[in-house]
Amino acid sequence: MAYKITDECISCGACEAECKNEAISEGETIYVINPDKCTECVGIAASSRCAEVCPIDNCCIPDPDRKETKKQLLEKWRKLHPGEEPVPGTY
Repeated sequence: MAYKITDECISCGACEAECKNEAISEGETIYVINPDKCTECVGIAASSRCAEVCPIDNCCIPDPDRKETKKQLLEKWRKLHPGEEPVPGTY
């Protein structure tokens, strides 16, 4: 499932720089995640980088309204990164 950013966001921008899928952008008051580009870092890292670098606990969280399997997330990653190979151990 894609991640989402909660209202706890302090707009520090740490997450945006970590997102290799360019799924995170600055919204009107907080950062937002484009669920069509979020792969939970499948293909990139072993865990979700946005949640790891966020200084606020439970700010970057899985979106329960967007459930996807690892296979679906990997397929999404492949569409976002044509011709590239996913990092071993990330899917």
